[in-house]
Amino acid sequence: MSMLRSMRLTLLTLAMLVLVPVSWGQVGVSITIGPPALPVYEQPVCPGPGYIWTPGYWAYGPGGYYWVPGTWVMAPEPGLLWTPGYWAWSGNAYIWNAGYWGPVVGFYGGINYGFGYGGSGYQGGYWRGQQFYYNRSVNNVNTTNVTTVYNTKIANNRTTVNRVSYNGGPGGATVRPTAEQKAAEQQRRSGPTTAQTQQEHTAEGNHTLLASSNHGQPPIGATEKPGEFSGAGVKPASRAGAPYNPPANPKAPAARPESAPKNNGARPEAKPGNNAKPNAAEPRPAKPPKDENKAAKDESKAEKKAAKNAAKNPPPPKAEPKTKAEPQKNEPDQQKAQPKPAPRPQQQQKPTPERPENEQQPRRGDSLLLR
Repeated sequence: MSMLRSMRLTLLTLAMLVLVPVSWGQVGVSITIGPPALPVYEQPVCPGPGYIWTPGYWAYGPGGYYWVPGTWVMAPEPGLLWTPGYWAWSGNAYIWNAGYWGPVVGFYGGINYGFGYGGSGYQGGYWRGQQFYYNRSVNNVNTTNVTTVYNTKIANNRTTVNRVSYNGGPGGATVRPTAEQKAAEQQRRSGPTTAQTQQEHTAEGNHTLLASSNHGQPPIGATEKPGEFSGAGVKPASRAGAPYNPPANPKAPAARPESAPKNNGARPEAKPGNNAKPNAAEPRPAKPPKDENKAAKDESKAEKKAAKNAAKNPPPPKAEPKTKAEPQKNEPDQQKAQPKPAPRPQQQQKPTPERPENEQQPRRGDSLLLR
């Protein structure tokens, strides 16, 4: 029988080691907005022996940050202590590092959760064999129900000036893990219990625990037992740990990039539409042809007047320039702009063959014959 028990314990230990990376550690939740400050609340009375205090924390869900009330949780087995989870700045976002159970308390970001969790280690109690001894200076313990108690005062056990809830980043805790705390991470560990998971899920479904609703002062700061969110064991938060600054709406930045392309796309399309004015202005070049037609009409009128004057005064020597002027007027503007001197002597030689055809030569001959 002893051999079977030892084999079962060995298999159970191996299974826990295999499941450790999956059940706890850095959760895949990373956001760019830091959690609110830790609220101020009272600790409910310890329900009985073997319960370990697990402080409250800000979790993140679809509605944003919501408060998971602190509560008393029965230890999975004697000798195990709770290391709280914490938010840490990774350089571009805040990442949640989940808490775990182990033989010693490890690094939890230097966050002062109170009630024995002052930022490093745990001063709320210790295990002696199968019994847990509670430090009454930081824990609310009824000695009628719990007799294993002691009293050791510690500094800043309940209230602190800085109630920041994250490590690193703007305004965050600057504590770094020690060598002992790093070694604690290599020891046997296990993730949250079923009761702790129930506590978180119940808090997520409570709208009043959203930071956007309670502004950092949740109406349920702590509970006596996990999942019990009503009754005498519920302790509300007396105040917020710091003034609440609501984060910017995450949907608004997403809407701006969508609206920006639409506006940018409308502007280039509007510019061609505005170019309708140049198209309407195309008839303007038609005005110069009207002026040219007027000039042509004026020239034609001048030609007619010149022709009339030439008909009234038909001197033979002036007739040649008339004949010369008429083809010049009928010629296009290009010939006017480019006058050729060569045609002038040719035009002057043309009258010489035309003179024998005139009637003046026969008159001279007749006079000779009569003589």
